[in-house]
Formats: sequence, C-alpha cells, structure tokens
Amino acid sequence: MPDPSIYALFALFFIKHFITDFALQTGWMVRTKGQYGHIGGVVHAGLHVIGSAAVLVFFTVSPLLMLTLLAGEGVVHYHLDWAKDRLVSLGGFSPTSQIFWILTGLDQLLHQLTYLVMIALIAS
Repeated sequence: MPDPSIYALFALFFIKHFITDFALQTGWMVRTKGQYGHIGGVVHAGLHVIGSAAVLVFFTVSPLLMLTLLAGEGVVHYHLDWAKDRLVSLGGFSPTSQIFWILTGLDQLLHQLTYLVMIALIAS
C-alpha cells in the first residue's frame, strides 16, 4: 500500500493545476503562449512553478530535488502550452472543432503526467 501522503500530493497538484491553469490564467497569457519566448507564456509557466513550490513545502523534499522538479516543471509546462497553441494556430482549429478539444485534452493529460513523474521522483 503506497504512503497516504502520495495521494495528498496528487490531490494538491491537481488543485494547484486547476487554480493556475484556469482561475489565474489571463486572456493576455492565453493570447501569447503560442509566441515562443513571449513573457505571457513565461509568466503562466512561472505561476505553475510558484504553485508547485507552495505544494512541495508541505512535503519532505530535499532543496536540490525541489529546485530540479520546479525547473523541470516550468520548462515542460511552457513547452507543452506553446506546442499546443502552435498546433491550434497553424491548423486554424477553433473551439468548435473536435481537433481543438483533442489537442486541449492532450495538453491537460501531459500536464497531469508531469505531476506523476514529479511524484515518482519524490517517492524514489
């Protein structure tokens, strides 16, 4: 049976993701994430890093592991969002198209799998 704190970590990462990806994300961030290097996408990914840092302080994680996980999450989150937005833009997919929702769902799935990898590294 896994350590119960693993379930708490998953739950907190999922809650953090909802807050940072939906409640705190502004129209400016959404409009600029597909422009590589634009500060809007960087700020959005940075909010995820800050949120994850807030989650991780409640768990016994070495400072080096914590910094590695946060840096990795920031880079991965930024690039997943950028790639999804580029694909949507290049394909001209609107929210009324099925492919838009498939790409959006894939983006969200990959973010959640990022948390799975982070938790596996913490548990190892």
